[in-house]
Parts: sequence; structure tokens; C-alpha cells
Amino acid sequence: MRSLPRAFAALCLLPLAAVAAPRDDYARQWPLRLGRDDGGAYRVVLDESVYRQARDARLRDLDVLDSAGKPVPAAVFAPEQPLARAPQRASLPWFALPAAPADAAGAGWELISEVETDGRLRRVEARSTGGARAPQTALLIDASRLRSPILALELEWAPGAALEAAYRVEASDDLDQWRAVSSSGRLLDLQRGGQRLLQRRIVFDPVGEQARYLRLTPQDPNAAAPISAVVAELAADAATAPLQWRELTGRRVEQSEGRVEFEFELDGRFPIQQADVALPGNHALEWRLSSRDTAEGHWVARAGPWMAYRVDGEGAGDRSAARQLAATVRDRHWRLRANGAVPGEPVLRLGYRPEVAVFLAQGEPPYALVAGSARAARADSPLAELIETLRQRRGSDWQPAEASLGASAALAGEAALVPPEPKRDWRSWVLWAVLVAGALIVAGFAFSLLRSGPPPAA
Repeated sequence: MRSLPRAFAALCLLPLAAVAAPRDDYARQWPLRLGRDDGGAYRVVLDESVYRQARDARLRDLDVLDSAGKPVPAAVFAPEQPLARAPQRASLPWFALPAAPADAAGAGWELISEVETDGRLRRVEARSTGGARAPQTALLIDASRLRSPILALELEWAPGAALEAAYRVEASDDLDQWRAVSSSGRLLDLQRGGQRLLQRRIVFDPVGEQARYLRLTPQDPNAAAPISAVVAELAADAATAPLQWRELTGRRVEQSEGRVEFEFELDGRFPIQQADVALPGNHALEWRLSSRDTAEGHWVARAGPWMAYRVDGEGAGDRSAARQLAATVRDRHWRLRANGAVPGEPVLRLGYRPEVAVFLAQGEPPYALVAGSARAARADSPLAELIETLRQRRGSDWQPAEASLGASAALAGEAALVPPEPKRDWRSWVLWAVLVAGALIVAGFAFSLLRSGPPPAA
């Protein structure tokens, strides 16, 4: 009987033994060298080895731990958001246009413009080609003088009646051909009980939008904002983070009707922003690029059709520029399709800018960056709001102190990449056992009553 308390105690300790330390939930770690001891908050640029180890498509399996292995507040920032630096802002010229219907952008009016030699708009006149005049609630924005991508537009208007307006955004470089721009943001100006809810920003994809002209059209022309000014929020110092390239060789896949395509596999969760195709010798081909996250997933178009070429001669050579993707993509599988015969095996070049991890010096140093896990995920933290607050208090030039990655070391290795087995709900099993036992007891009573027969007659 003495062994029973010991066995019971060991059974109670099993759940505690099954809980692994956070450090054991990750495949690898990188010690962090702090540029100064009193930084409070630090920033570290991610390198190639971190991206190769990460498995989660949103880099949630990347975290920062203190000396005790406890997570500290951390977040990953895009290179186009240089952390604590104030975003660059520029006021843009704009012109009122008739609001065209959503199913026929530009229909019902024609645009007459005078353009300077550098692309700036001198004069814009919109003439109606239909019977009824549409209200001039759309905007033509002149962004030709900007040299950095636009991360967001901030619209200004005088306070007045309640406002709730959604806009679709289009971009053009010649005022003739327009393309849709992926954006988010609904303009709001609502008041109740002395409180005001105000939303002025239309936000583009993380890589931003770079075009000479933008056109904003309200989805409901009668609910448009009376705009008085347009301000662009630009990607600050994006050029200081040069593109890095992953060069991939793929496998040729023969298709029907003589078509051919090439499939490639990327070796990490790199934030791909640009693509290029390299072929030996002179060539000119039209390409389409697609990607997917898993080998069984559906292909998603990422770029194209676009022409890639190379022409050598006179001691020099000309070649096409890399293609900018519409959004940052972390997919592992990529596919190229050409519109003609491919002379040789193409090399797919995928360009990215390293992101930055920011963490708070909480707990005791030394700190370590960890990555690669199917068990753990970085907790959400308000670091973006914290940095904005510190910038307001300490000045627009403030930014977190520098930190750098040391040589990586293995933690749990491949074992951390194996998804955990689903937890068994022991309470459900106990409940079912009680119900079954109760049913058996009731059945036993019923069986005994049947065996005893009817009571004797009086």
C-alpha cells in the first residue's frame, strides 16, 4: 500500500514534466550582442540563417528570450518602416474629377491635361461625355515628383456632417492606362456624446505604391469627403536597405501542346519583393510568375506577363530590370511560365530586404533570438505603439539601440518542427466513464427485478 501514494504523486507530476521550457520549443538560437547596455529597446536585422530556419508564413515562430528562457516583448518590422524614425511626409497636388461608376472607371468623361516635361501636372480638365454630369467627388493626385513608394495617403477635410466613405484607388504613369491598387482604409468622421471618431488614412500594401498619378474614386459619390488637402506618407530611407537575392535553379516540367514551365523551391521564409529571370546569351521572353505555400496548394499569380531580355554587343550588354511584386510574399514554391521556347535553364532570382526584430530589454540578459517551431508562437505586443510614444517624447530622430546576431546554435533541432500530438480531454473520458457506469448500474437493477418475478398475489 505504500507504493500507492508514490504512484499517485508521480501521476500528478506527469503534466508538469510534459510542459517544455520555451527554449526547448525552438530549433535554433542566436545570441544577441547589445550595442550598449542601457538601450532599453533594441533592434536587430534578420539575416539569411534566420529566414532559412523559420517555418511560419508570418514569422510567428521567431521570438526573443532572456537568460531564463522567458519571452520578452518583441515584434518584426518591415524595412520600409524604419522603426523609430518619423515617416517622411509630402503634400501632393490634387484635382477634382467626376466620380465614374465602379464598373466602368473613367466612363462618362474624358480627361484633358497639360503635363510638364518632368511629369508634373500643370492643368487638368474633365469633360463629361454623357448626358448627366457626375458629381466631382473623385480625386486625381499628382505624385510625379516623389522618388519613394507611398505607404499611405492622409486626406484632410473641414469638420462638418457625419462622414463614412470608402474609396477605390487606381494608379497610372501616363494618365491613359490605369490599374487597380490594393489598399485598405475607410474615411470616418463621426461624433457622439462629445467624442469624435476620425480616420483619415488610406493604407497601401507594406511595400508601398510608386506611380506618377493616383486616382481615388468614392464607391458612393454622394458619400464622398469634401477633401481640402492630400498628404503622402513615404517609405523612409528604404534605399538604405539594399536588396538581397536568392538565386534558384528549378526543374523543367513539360506541359501539353509543347508548353514548358519551371518549378522552384525557396529555402526559407524570405520576404520576397522582386523577381528576375536570368538566362545565358541573348534572349527576349515573356514570363508569368506564380507561387504557392505548399506543394499541394493552388498557384497564385504574382507577376506578369512581363518581358525579360538580354542583348549583348559593342563591349557592353543591356538587360531588363527586375519585376516588382504587388505585395511581399513568403511562399516556398514558385513557378515560371514562358510564352515561347526557352533557350537553356532559367535561374529565378528573388529579391528581398531583411526585416528588423525589435525587442524590449525585459528580464535579465543575455538575450537570444530563437526561431523554428511547430509548438510555440510569439505573443502579440504593443511595441509599435511604444516606439511611437517614445519618438514623441524623445524626438523624431530617436530609435532603438543596435543589436547584432551571434553565431547560431542548435536547441531542439528538428524535434521542434514536429507538430505536437492533440491533447486528450481526460475530463470528457471521465464523464463518459461515469455515464457508462451509471447505465450499467441501472441495467443491473432492472435485470435483478426481472429475475425476481412479479410479487405474490394477495
